[in-house]
This record gives sequence, C-alpha cells and structure tokens, in this order.
Amino acid sequence: MVPPIVKRYLLAVNRYKWVIPASVVAGLSAGGIVAVQPDPPIDFLGEARLVANAPPITFSTIGSQVRQPVETFTKDTLLTPAVIEGVAKEVGIKPDRLEKAATIQIKGGGDPKDPNAAKAEIQLTYKDGDQKRVGDVMALLASRLIEQSRLNNSARLRAIISAIEQRLPSVRQDLAKAESILMRYDRTEGPQLFAAQDGNIIKSIASSQQQQQQLRLQLDGINAQINSIQRKLGLDPNQAYVSSALSADPIIASLRAQLQQIESQMTVLLKDLRPEHPQVVTLQKQQQAYEEEIRKRAAEVVGGNGQVTPFVANVRQDSNLDPARQQLANTLVNLKTQQESLQQQVASSLRSEQALRQQFSTIPNKQLERTRLEDQVKRQKSLYDQMQQKLVDAKAAEVEIVSSLGVAQAPSVAPASVKAPKSIPITLAVGAIVGLVAGAGVIFLLDMLEGTVYTDEDLREVIRQRDVAILGILPQVKSFIPGQSPILVKPNSPYAEYYERFRSNLRLTETKDLRVIMTISTIENEGKTVTAYNLAIASARAGKRTLLVEADLRSPSAAHQVNLTPDPDSQLEPLRYFGDISDCIRLAPDVENLYVVTSPGPQASAASLLESSELRRLLEDARGRFDLVILDSPPLSQCNDALLLEPLTDGMVLVTRPGVTQQSLLEEAIDQLTETANLRLLGAVVNGVEVQLPRAVEDALMNDAKEWLFTSSAPETVVMSDRN
Repeated sequence: MVPPIVKRYLLAVNRYKWVIPASVVAGLSAGGIVAVQPDPPIDFLGEARLVANAPPITFSTIGSQVRQPVETFTKDTLLTPAVIEGVAKEVGIKPDRLEKAATIQIKGGGDPKDPNAAKAEIQLTYKDGDQKRVGDVMALLASRLIEQSRLNNSARLRAIISAIEQRLPSVRQDLAKAESILMRYDRTEGPQLFAAQDGNIIKSIASSQQQQQQLRLQLDGINAQINSIQRKLGLDPNQAYVSSALSADPIIASLRAQLQQIESQMTVLLKDLRPEHPQVVTLQKQQQAYEEEIRKRAAEVVGGNGQVTPFVANVRQDSNLDPARQQLANTLVNLKTQQESLQQQVASSLRSEQALRQQFSTIPNKQLERTRLEDQVKRQKSLYDQMQQKLVDAKAAEVEIVSSLGVAQAPSVAPASVKAPKSIPITLAVGAIVGLVAGAGVIFLLDMLEGTVYTDEDLREVIRQRDVAILGILPQVKSFIPGQSPILVKPNSPYAEYYERFRSNLRLTETKDLRVIMTISTIENEGKTVTAYNLAIASARAGKRTLLVEADLRSPSAAHQVNLTPDPDSQLEPLRYFGDISDCIRLAPDVENLYVVTSPGPQASAASLLESSELRRLLEDARGRFDLVILDSPPLSQCNDALLLEPLTDGMVLVTRPGVTQQSLLEEAIDQLTETANLRLLGAVVNGVEVQLPRAVEDALMNDAKEWLFTSSAPETVVMSDRN
C-alpha cells in the first residue's frame, strides 16, 4: 500500500507536470552556461614558516620574561592594520584583498619541559594569481611579522616600566609612613620596652616588695607597743590623746579644783540643810556653771568644737591623769602617729608595685606591636628595594629586546592545485539532476501552499481533528460505457455495499430515530447529489419507504438519472407545485420504494420558497408517511439555504471529496456547524475514493462495455463520474 505522503506527492506531480520539464531545462541551461565558462587562471601559493627565535645572551632577568611565546600569538596581534597597509602599499594591492588572501596558522606548542611536545610554529600562506607578487608579499610579510613581534616585546617591556614607575611613588610613601609610625611608637613606648629589656622594672618590683617587708616589720613592733600601753592605760590612742590634752590644760585644772571645792561645801551643807536651801541651790548653780565651763574648755582644747575629735563624755575623769599616765598617753599618741605613717608608706609601696606589675604585664603586647611595626617596615622596604631592582633591570633590558620569531623556512612560491578541465556532458548531467531535484522541491512546495485536500487519508485526518464522525467512505463509481450515470439504479452494482454501510452507520448514530436528514457540502462538485440519490436507493432497496427531496432550487433537477421527468408547470408556479403533495411526490419507476420530489429548476427566490409554509407542510407530511426523507441542499459556500432547512430535519451529513474539498473552507464549515447549539451535524462522508474491485467484477464491467460497443458502435470508451 502506498503511504499517504507518497500518494499525495504523486498526485501533486500529476497536477504540476510542467514543473519537472521546466526545472530540467533550467538545470541544463545553467549547466551549459557553467560548461562554456573559461577555466579560472592558475593561482600561486606562497608559504613561509616562522618559529621561536633562539634568545640571545641577556644580562637582565626581565628581558627573557617579556619575550612572547609563539603559541600565544594570534592573527590579530601579528597582522595588525599597520602591517597589512604597509605590505599592501609596497606591492600595490588593496589592504582588504591582502587581509582576505593571507592566512596565519599557529601549530604545535605545549609544555616546554616535555621532550615529546611539538615545537610551536607559525605557518604563513598567501594565494594570488601573480607569481612575482606572491613572492614579494611573502618576503615582506615574514620580515614585517618578525619586526611586529619585536615591537610587541618592546611594548610589553615599556608597559612594565611604566607600571613600575607609576607604583613606585606610592610604595615609597607607604615605606615612609611605616617608618614614621615606628619612630612615634619608639618615642612613646620605647623607654618602657628598654627598661623591661634591661630588667629595671623587675628590680623596681623586687625593691618595692623588700621595702614593704621592712615597713611591715616596723609596723608590727609599733602595734605591739600600742597594745601594751593600751592595756596599761585602759585607753585607746584617741582617748589617750584627749585625756593627755585635757590633763595638760591649766584652766581645766583650775576649774576642776574650784568645782571640787564647791562640791566639798555642798557636802558639808547638805548635812545640816535641805537641798532646797538657798545656799545649796547657789552652790548647785555654781557647780553646773563650772561643769559647763569645763565642757566648753574641753571642747576648745580638743578642737573642732567637739565635732571632728571624739566627744569627751566625762571631762573631769578624762582630764585627771597623773604625770606617769600622762607620759604613757603621750607615748601612745606618738606610736599611733608612727603607725599611720608606716601604713601610708606600705599602701604607697603597694600602689607602686601594682603600677609596675601592670606596666610589666603590657610589655609583651607592646613588644609584639613593635615587632609588627618593624616587620611592616621591613616588608615595605623589601618591596621598595625589589621595585627599584626591577626598574633598573627593566631599563637595562631595553637594549636587549629582540623578536620572538625567526625564519625557519624561507618564503617559497608554487602553483596551487590545478583543477581538471570541465567535462561538458558531466556538467550538463549534473545541471539536469539539480534541476530535477529542484523541480521536485518546487512541486512539493506548491502542493503545501495549495489548500485543496487531494488524498482521502488527509481528508479523513482533517475531519477527525475536528471531532466529527466519519459515516462512510464512498467509492468513485467507474463506468466504461459513455454517458452512464454514477447513480446506482441497477440492483447488482458492486458499489452498492458501500452505501449500504453508510446507511447502517446512520442508524447507529446517537440520534436513533432519524426520519429527515440533509446532505450538505462546502463547494460544488463534491458529489453531494450523487451521495443523496445513492443513499436513497440503498434505503429503498432495504425495504424502507424513502423520499428524496431535491431542495437545491438553484441548480437543475437530476431526476432524469432515475427516469423521472420534472413537471414543466413546477417552474412557473413552484408554490402550487409544493402545495400539491400528491402530485409533487412521484415514484421512481426503476427503484422500488423510492419516491422523489423533483426540483422546479433554478429559482430567483429560492430562499423564500424554502421558508414557505407549503414546503414546511410537505416535509411534515413526509415525516409521517416515509421511513426516511433525504434532502439535497445547495453548497454552503454558495448560499445559506441548508441552514434555513436544518430546523426541519433531524441532522445533516457533510459530503467531502478528495481533490475538490478545500481544507480551509471545510474546517470553517465544521467549526460553524459544531459550535452553533441549534445545528446538528451527524457526521461526514468521504466521497469519490478510488477502491479496488475484485477481478471478476472488473471483467464483468468490461464485458458489459464491449457488448454496448458492439451494439452501439461507439468510437471510444469514456470513464464518467458525476461530481454533482
């Protein structure tokens, strides 16, 4: 079985037969033009090979470092615009032509330590028709490329010198800044660091500890003396100070003597007198006055009006010390003063020791900080010295710069590959083959651009993509007798089984009770009328009372195909014709159970006739009297008559035909019929499909054709197929 794409292409070749000869003629013409063209002139190819130049003896380190390795070269770095323009000017050609004809290829290269690595080299070629110019160009290019390499190395060295000179002032400034920071640090923290290094801080701490020990020994002796005197006196140092001061004051001693005298008098008087006696009261007042004077004087002697120094509770008792006790009290006060002095000295020594220890604890951090600053100065100094050395080395390398390239193979010129002379027969054959292939491609392109669907496979695929059921594949009815109709009037037609299958598929649709259906098509010549007649004949022969209504009032009637003659009066008065149901419905003489309502012929007001009440009553009456009513309507692209008749039917059947149906119109019609809610599309049929009949059937058809030829003496046989 031929694949659909091949079948479609063969049909396209059959339609565009003229493309293949035209394309072959065009290919032969192009081949002839190429064959008569003169052979191109011989080109000459110049070659040269450059390799890495052996470095000379150098005294500078950077001189060998700036030499560019051969493997790092590119065409842009070698064939600079200056080189191309200079060579082109000397040989007298345009720079663009030289740039296109000259090629540079860098080969080899790898690890220089690997002995098996290929040595890097530059392959230089140039092609031209002038042999002398090729030699001149190659010689100039080789010398200019070597010079360009030297210039590149020199430029790299100058860039290094410039970079060092630009950075050197900032490095010098950083060095001066680091040295200044180290000097300031030495001025502030240097003495302590030097003292720590000499051991003076440790000695000072030890000396302070020794002094504290001596002071504590002295303090222990004084504390022992104070405790001993306190036990003897029964006074603490403060009380001893107060008592000693009061005992030494003559005024207090005088007041105390007078007070003792008054107390003595009061003691004598109280023996004979009562306490309320005026003399006793006077003495009491004098006693109180003297006591108050003693307290005042004691406050003056002690100092601070009794606020700073300890308050004296009993002045008479505290101020009454004998000379021995007064001497001990003075000694106790002096020892207390020495104790406080020694305590102050110990505290001061402790503070000094703590300060020294704190200072000593910071010495490691300060030493680390100074080491860091010193290292920073060393790094800056080292960097500055290296840059100075690099600068001197780079300036010394300026006189040692040479090219990185050297000539390994002198420029040579040889003819390029010579093409064999053209063969005219082979050239013409190639042109014909190319034309044939191009023609095949043009046919395929024209077929893709054309909107007609030519194969039944493609047509069925289009219908399936729109989710429409395919109710039948109807054959193309072949006839070897001229003028024979494709309508299957004879009962023994080999094509009848296809229409019987179509009728059965209609009965199996979702709408079970189908009484009135209508055949529609998108354009003319898709076989809509033949499909309607053959379906009606298949239904009638199945024992169903079948009515065929020719509802295409814009085309002539096809009733003569079943031996019916249209009523001549129907064209004059079509409404009366459709109104008289008994007269317009006629029985086909050659097919049992088949009735036909013939068309009155082309009508100017076809739409108004289809919407008339007479036609409506006719269809309503037919729905009750017949088992199946088939309406044949005009194409959808011609008018909307089918849409006017659709409400009177139970559904529509869309008829398509390969080679006639337009894909865009078909898709548009299906979308319109399926997307409108009140329109019922039952399915579609593919009409006019070529089918392979059995050998015996074809022989029978041929015998009928021979018998007809013998009886009618027809000059030729014609294969007919109605497309209405």
